This record gives sequence, C-alpha cells and structure tokens, in this order.
Amino acid sequence: MRAIWKGSVSFGLVSVPVKLYAATESHDVSFRQVHAKDGGRIKYQRVCSIDGEEVPYADIAKGYETEDGEMVVLTDDDLSSLPSTSSREIAVEKFVPSDQIDPMLFEKSYYLEPEGAGAKPYALLRQALLDADRMAVVTVALRQRTTVAVLRVRSTEKGDVIVLQTMMWPDEVRVPDFNVEAGDVKPNEVKMATMLVETLAGDFDASEFEDDYAEAVEALVKAKVEGGEVTRTETSTKSSGEVVDLLAALQRSVAAAKSARGEATDDAPAEPEEGSATKKSATKKAAAKKAPAKKTATKKTAAKKTTTSAAKKTTKKAPAKKAS
Repeated sequence: MRAIWKGSVSFGLVSVPVKLYAATESHDVSFRQVHAKDGGRIKYQRVCSIDGEEVPYADIAKGYETEDGEMVVLTDDDLSSLPSTSSREIAVEKFVPSDQIDPMLFEKSYYLEPEGAGAKPYALLRQALLDADRMAVVTVALRQRTTVAVLRVRSTEKGDVIVLQTMMWPDEVRVPDFNVEAGDVKPNEVKMATMLVETLAGDFDASEFEDDYAEAVEALVKAKVEGGEVTRTETSTKSSGEVVDLLAALQRSVAAAKSARGEATDDAPAEPEEGSATKKSATKKAAAKKAPAKKTATKKTAAKKTTTSAAKKTTKKAPAKKAS
C-alpha cells in the first residue's frame, strides 16, 4: 500500500506521527459504453447547452446552481477566498461511547500506521480506546477541507490497527419522508418472529459472502475471449487475436530478411487486418529497413562479381605457364 497522507494524531500533550492508507478498494464490475458494431469506445464532448459549441477545458469554470435554476459562476479568485486548510494534524476533540455513533454517518475508512518514534504513543492510544470501549472524535484536513472523523480500533490478521473513518455532516443524512405504520401485530406473531431470529442467529463472518455477480461477469467474459468473440480495436493490447497478428509479423520479418539476402520467399506472409496496430508497425519497420537492405545486397553482388572476374583471370594464366 502507498501512504496518501502524513501527519500526526494529537490528544492532550501527546503527539503520534502517523501515515494514512486507504483501507478499502472497490471491486465492483465496470462496463464501457461502446459502439455495438465495432467495439469502439464512446467519447463525450464538452458542449455548451446554450450555443451548442464545444468548450475547451481552459474555458470551463465552476458554477453553483441556485434553487430557482439560476447559475452563479465562481472564478479562481472566488474559490481562493473560501476557507481551506493544509494542517497535518488529526486533533482529538473528545472520546465518546462507541454505541453513540450511528454507522450511517461513516463515509471512508483509512488505516493509521505509526511513523518513526510514534510506535509507543500509538500503542498507548490504541489500548486506551480498547479499554474504554470508546471512539475518538477528531477533526482532520483532507484535500484542503476540514472534516469530522472518528478513530477506532480494528482487529486484523496483522494485529489491532487504529482506523480513521471520515463522517458525513449531519445535514447530509436524509430523513425518510414516509411513515411506517405499526399495524395490528399479535403476540403469537411476535413470538414466532422472535423464534425465527433465534434460529438464524450467529456471528458475522464476511468471508461467508461472495460477490457472485462479479464472478459471473468474469466467467462470461473469459468464455467469450477463449471462444474468439473479441472485437479488435487499435488500442487493443491483449486478446485472442494477438497470436494471429504476432504470427503475421514474424512471417513478414522472415520475408523481409530473405528479400534482403536476395532469396526467394516460399510462402506469402499472412496479411494482418486492415488498420491494425501490427500492420502499421510492420509497414514502418519494413520501410525503415528497406534502404539498408538494398545497400547490403549491392555490396554482396559487387563482391561476387569481383571474385568471379579474378577467377577468370587466374584460369587464363594457368595454361600459359604450362606451355613454357
């Protein structure tokens, strides 16, 4: 893992130098929008909704849309005047009971690793959180903005680690706009529901659950690749068609080498698909090597003529010496 932030945790007069690592990563399946005919990726242009013209990136500004639909354009000077901070401190505000924080408030999770001389105070804070069964509510500046977060201890295969979890602001948690009626629930129905809960009771083990959708997509894609159902594009780097293009490139190389030596080629090389990256590469290489190949062949031909001429002269002189 690569540290994305460095700073220190401060509580009271104690300061713990730490590194911050992203604790999670998404394995969600993502698809590209492509042209069904040839597999080309769909590109989106930055077009102004008023004049219909494409807008260069340099002319794009940030805008805030009001409730009545009006747009307020903010300049770089406006944005620079907003409150921001580059503090490298995770400041502990208070320690609260773990059950007081609604998990719905949690946003992103990060691992904290002690750095340098911070191992001992790190262990001290970790043990204090465990013994008190509390979380530390902190403020931290990430990406130039101050946010509220909590520090808690998580058990892993590598041992107990302090985790920093950023939190949503209270007004970012929506309140449901519907009412749930209690209904006429009978005592025997409640009893049966309780029995069902007890029957399915158990401890949570995340390894018991699998993302069968992602696995099914990977299996489906693998089957199509192995079956040759792959659309070649100019940006393709790996596919079942790569072997064919590689073979064609090798055959062209052999033919070029034989041609350079003045030898006849037995088999015509397989022609790569029109517009393929391999064909373009082979064409460029052939053009680059064509001129030197002719010079080499000319030199060899001249050498052969010189040798033949010298042999004829030697043959003529031999009878003259024998006659004398």
